[in-house]
Amino acid sequence: MTATALLPDTRTTRPTAESPMDQLDRRIIAALQHNARASTTQIAARLGVARTTVHERIRRMEDAGVIAGYSVVLGRADDTPRVQVVVLLEVQQKETARIIKRLEAYPEVKLCLSINGEFDLLLSAEAPRIEDLDILVDELAKIPGVLRTNTSVVFGRRIDRN
Repeated sequence: MTATALLPDTRTTRPTAESPMDQLDRRIIAALQHNARASTTQIAARLGVARTTVHERIRRMEDAGVIAGYSVVLGRADDTPRVQVVVLLEVQQKETARIIKRLEAYPEVKLCLSINGEFDLLLSAEAPRIEDLDILVDELAKIPGVLRTNTSVVFGRRIDRN
């Protein structure tokens, strides 16, 4: 028996926790995240592999649940420039659920993540003007249970896969 016989057959192995995705799987996913409508032929040409390889890898990742689906990203209805901020909130732990409920009422808040460390919540907020976000941050600081905030203005997006 040769040493290669002990290695998994990558032609039939699906990506799982025991058999993680390889670099080609990651490159295929990146190509799909960039343009989910790209054909397997286009992706294969871009990555320098056979079309059938790309097709089979995508099918396996779909079967394994690595790729859960495809979606449409809508453009803005208007061309109004938007200003974005990242707001860190330190909150009283017993008030977290109530604070998150209050945050849902602010349309400027696009994302709320629970994090560890000095702060408890990370928010991403957008508005047409920086003055609108200044008012928002002042209002967030007044929510009962919010102990302090820390705000950073986003200058640009370097990688955006959403």
